[in-house]
Amino acid sequence: MPKWAYIQCVPRAATTSDVFNAIAEPRRRQIIDVLGHSGEMPVGELVLAVGLTQPAVSKHLSVLREVGVVAVERRGRERVYRLNGEGLKTVHDWVSVFERYWSNQLNRIKQRSESLARTSKGAPRNEKGTP
Repeated sequence: MPKWAYIQCVPRAATTSDVFNAIAEPRRRQIIDVLGHSGEMPVGELVLAVGLTQPAVSKHLSVLREVGVVAVERRGRERVYRLNGEGLKTVHDWVSVFERYWSNQLNRIKQRSESLARTSKGAPRNEKGTP
């Protein structure tokens, strides 16, 4: 069976079924990043910040709102969005399981660089000061 035929047969979870499906889309992660740095932002400013059309940004915000990642507040004629950190807790909890791998990797890099620094202290140096 050709690859395209298989892909059409595989059912996809709805983007609003859980936070992982919602943030799988790169533009939604971009919106999360913008809101994470700004605190809160009206839709019009988000449109400018991410470089998408207003309908596209609104659709992405709707998905993020439905899974609890963003909250919206109406202020006059504007809708102001802010990040809801509690909505990302599931992602944080899952990713934190792998933190020990990153920590171990950083420790190995540090040990290796310290070891190289110790061994290169006795090495003859050229005129630029490098071994």
